[in-house]
Amino acid sequence: MRDQEPPQPPGPSGPEPEGKYRLADFLRRHREDILADWERAVRSRHPDSPEGALLRNHMPEFLERLADAAEQASAGHPPRVPEFVPGEHGLQRLELGFEPGEVALEYGLLRHAILRCLERSGHWPGLAELELMDEAIDQGIITAITYYARTRERMMQALERVSQAALESEDLDTFLPRLLNVLMETAVAVDGASILLREGERLRLRAAVGLGAEQALAEGASLPLNQGLTGQVAAERQPRSVRSVATHPQMLYEPIRELGLRATYSVPLLHGETLAGVAHMASRTVFEFSEADKLLFRAMVTRATGFIVQAELAERERLIRAEAQHSLAQLDTLLKASPVGIAFLDQELRYLRINETLATLHGHSVEFHRGRRVREVVPDWVADLYEPLFRRILETGQPVSNHEFISHGPDYQGPARYWLGSYYPVRAESGEVLGLGCVVVDITPQKEVEAELRRSAELREQLIGVLGHDLRNPLNAISASAFLLERTEDLSDGAVRAVERIRKSAGRMARMLNDILDFARSSMGGGLPVLREWVNLHDIARGALEELQVTHPGRRLELEVRGDGWGWWDADRLAQVVGNLLSNALHHGRPDTPVRVEVREAGSEVLLSVHNEGEPIPAELQATLFQPFRRGTTGKAATRSVGLGLYIVRQVAHAHGGEVEVRSVAGEGTTFMVHLPRGTPPSPPV
Repeated sequence: MRDQEPPQPPGPSGPEPEGKYRLADFLRRHREDILADWERAVRSRHPDSPEGALLRNHMPEFLERLADAAEQASAGHPPRVPEFVPGEHGLQRLELGFEPGEVALEYGLLRHAILRCLERSGHWPGLAELELMDEAIDQGIITAITYYARTRERMMQALERVSQAALESEDLDTFLPRLLNVLMETAVAVDGASILLREGERLRLRAAVGLGAEQALAEGASLPLNQGLTGQVAAERQPRSVRSVATHPQMLYEPIRELGLRATYSVPLLHGETLAGVAHMASRTVFEFSEADKLLFRAMVTRATGFIVQAELAERERLIRAEAQHSLAQLDTLLKASPVGIAFLDQELRYLRINETLATLHGHSVEFHRGRRVREVVPDWVADLYEPLFRRILETGQPVSNHEFISHGPDYQGPARYWLGSYYPVRAESGEVLGLGCVVVDITPQKEVEAELRRSAELREQLIGVLGHDLRNPLNAISASAFLLERTEDLSDGAVRAVERIRKSAGRMARMLNDILDFARSSMGGGLPVLREWVNLHDIARGALEELQVTHPGRRLELEVRGDGWGWWDADRLAQVVGNLLSNALHHGRPDTPVRVEVREAGSEVLLSVHNEGEPIPAELQATLFQPFRRGTTGKAATRSVGLGLYIVRQVAHAHGGEVEVRSVAGEGTTFMVHLPRGTPPSPPV
């Protein structure tokens, strides 16, 4: 089969390849180019073709044999391409689900790829070699299609017999021997066959026919899952062919050695990713099974695996259901006495067990629930809400906890009751999901306590807010009076020092009140309000540092800025952050060491760090350092604030979409690092 006529070779002036075997040399020299062109052509027609080596399959070998045939012809010997190469290629395509026309097309595309490569290189063999190539490719097509058709017919007949055996068999012990007998009758080279099924961490022989079958079945042969040739097939999840198996060092079953078997072929029984067992076929007449026999065996085993798994699951389900019913019966006494609502449902969402507490919540008796589905017990709108949730739990095996809901009694009469539900899959020892369990707890008393606590918290926050505002006015009067007194010229030195103490104390009290007011705003929900503007953190940090340097003339404050410090931030809030961190560092750092402030660019955010030397913050205090009314020390410095400074720092960082962290290690000092995204412009007012 040809896609198109080959292009005409160039005239006498065209270049000619050197060497004795022109076509053979060309095919070997340009092998990868030809295969790459072929792959592209195949994928352009079939984008869902397999990848890599699975796509090429036997094509590289066929191309090499084609070169050998051309070389033989040039030497005067009859050319011949072995049939097994295209034959095995056809079988592999059959297993992948290709149609005969698609197999033939692959060889046509190979012919086209060779001619295209010849045309590109300008090297043309003689007409005899081109005819040889055409004949070899045509023969490859015929061989591949012939093998394909014969094996497909043979496979279809065998699979039909396997399906018939499955329909006529009541259980595995009847089906498995019939399956193996079909194999023995279909594949002449097979002298014996067996199937081992997985039972926990072992493989146990469940069926055998042919050589050694009676002895193996009588002995009840079994072996660990990871030992011997069978264990290797189970572990690798891949078929395996073994020559001279009777003398193989991994053969653990002595009767096999005594029978003198030559070839074995083993296939894992896989259901998805789950190993169900291993199937073997053996021969003492051939050293290796043909590819057609291997393909037939794999197809039969694949078809049979579904029935095997289905039969095992059905048997296991019957046993599990019986065990579950027995276990649920033992729970009846507990269900009746339990103060919480409990129910068990099967996979169809039918009530198997329910206690009086939960039945009363539904407004029906315990007897009314049993055997009924959820939709038959509760209103439709409730069923629409809970059925998808329950089915998701059964499908995924993932529980759902702490699901709150409210009931109002029949016809929504009476006070509201609050409930907390937890729903979980009920599993067998094997892990299989058998049904659904429900536990419902009346949390109405807890809700009442929570409501009372919320009211108390709101009252406390309102009180803090009122105190903060009411105290600010007299404090402002004190600060203003101290400022005026300080400017009086006839004050004595003692009076000046007294006025300075008044002014500093009033300033400290003002900062405490500001912290309390900020805490009141943030704890009442919504966080701290921020007014974003296009500001420079370098300038904000420099201004805060200069203000504190005036009040702490004996301390050394250092500032380092790097990169772009601009962003959309609230300048006053960031000044508050810098001031709080600097004050914290001055209070807790060693007086003879500097406090270092650094502002640097870090991609889409700006980093602000404040570092001081001194004793590290204890690890047990670091965990609660940013909580309100907490301090990073227990010494004298702890009395200088109400413990809201670092809390306010974190709240301001969060309000800007950032975060704050602390590192405090002995010998390195303490560093607070604030991450500030540059932000976006505020939305215009509506």
